[in-house]
Amino acid sequence: MPASQTIAVTAAAAAAAITTTSVPSAEASTNAPATTATASATSATVTNGAINSGRHQLRPVKYDYADSFACTYIVSVVAASIAELATYPLDLTKTRLQIQGEAASVASTAPTNTRIGGSAKANMQYRGMVATAFGIVREEGALKLWQGVTPALYRHVVYSGVRICSYDLMRKELTANGSQALPVWKSALCGVTAGAVAQWLASPADLVKVQIQMEGKRRLMGEPPRVHGAAHAFRKIVQRGGVKGLWKGSIPNVQRAALVNLGDLTTYDTIKHLIMHRLQMPDCHTVHVLASICAGFVAAIMGTPADVVKTRIMNQPTDELGRGLLYRGSVDCLRQTVGKEGFVALYKGFLPCWIRMAPWSLTFWLSFEQIRKMIGASSY
Repeated sequence: MPASQTIAVTAAAAAAAITTTSVPSAEASTNAPATTATASATSATVTNGAINSGRHQLRPVKYDYADSFACTYIVSVVAASIAELATYPLDLTKTRLQIQGEAASVASTAPTNTRIGGSAKANMQYRGMVATAFGIVREEGALKLWQGVTPALYRHVVYSGVRICSYDLMRKELTANGSQALPVWKSALCGVTAGAVAQWLASPADLVKVQIQMEGKRRLMGEPPRVHGAAHAFRKIVQRGGVKGLWKGSIPNVQRAALVNLGDLTTYDTIKHLIMHRLQMPDCHTVHVLASICAGFVAAIMGTPADVVKTRIMNQPTDELGRGLLYRGSVDCLRQTVGKEGFVALYKGFLPCWIRMAPWSLTFWLSFEQIRKMIGASSY
């Protein structure tokens, strides 16, 4: 075939192919969207190759990691440690206030007058939050406001991590994706369960913390020191009461934690979604602040009576077998406290408890939400 004819045939074939491609049939037009989508996806995959593949693989991995159980646990512990360090002096003041007026303090005050002077009782028995705090600074030193903070931080390694993660897991099980607001009764059930489980696991660290917090006052009153540090307190508790002695006061402790988390977790979760839904506000710091303030107030109201009982049981002297010398249990402590000092005694330390819980809750939730946002996790 001559060269000119060959070129003509090739040109005609090319024109036919172009016409067929650019002018599809009716049937092809009907299936155009699906065909185009498939072609686009295939083209994108082929064209961008490893880049697109890498993106589709990295994004889910990053999101899953930030929202994973381990990451949520670590973030909650870090946020709780920040809040604990910032508000711990109020916790120490609250503990000292809750001990005032009980039989142990009254009994230990009598020999004090003969040992360190007749004014000792007046100096030891503070009357309010401010006087108690200034008395600690004046008589023991400013750094004593953080006495016992080490076991408090140990406690949050267990307590805060377990309570936040367990509440999150239960919430996700009860909702489609965990981002929806739970009904109040379901949120309350989750909060009580999470708080009780977390506190039972962390009760030994709480026991050590309470005993260390009272050492400064005992030494000023002329009493011999019971413990010299967290490790010594831990060993002494085990020696006197065995391993189960580490859970002395755990029942009121668990009761308190259940009520506190009923106020904290449930209130924060409910108020946060309520504000965002009713006021049409985005998930921002303003919402976190408002929800945290409400959570701290409700938690203080719910948890202070159980906190008083817990503190007194943990601080009471024990015999050689680790049995309490003042109270037989939480019910007996509650009965004696109300019978001897009145119902108002159950709210001893309420003001510092509330003043502490409000900034603690605020600091914790702001730190928690901000850290999650920084690592790319979803909003809690």
